Amino acid sequence: MAVTGMNHFTIITDALEETVQFYQELLGLKTGYRPPMSFPGAWMYCDDEPVLHIINKGVLPAEKTGILDHMAFSATDLNGTLATLKSRGLVYDLRRQQETGVWQLFFHDPNGARVELDFEAGEKFEG
Repeated sequence: MAVTGMNHFTIITDALEETVQFYQELLGLKTGYRPPMSFPGAWMYCDDEPVLHIINKGVLPAEKTGILDHMAFSATDLNGTLATLKSRGLVYDLRRQQETGVWQLFFHDPNGARVELDFEAGEKFEG
């Protein structure tokens, strides 16, 4: 058996609409088809791929990150993304990989899940 790629991440929330809106507005993911299930939730798509599954739970666990440290997405428009984070009052950590020069932007979603956006090294930072 061999892995051929990443299929999706699943996060849990107690605020489904707020979480969906966060990923739509900030990352540009779109809601799409979700098979009928016995619990509420949403599937978020990047192009035609459902990359993020959101499950609505009544109560979140005390340890919000569990064993998953973060989820990472490739992204564009570093400066526009930073402006959006600032306008929402979101705390973030911007780093640059030493060897590759890739920009790594870390922040948390409304549920405490840590999100990483990776921007190509050639993107200009106007900070």
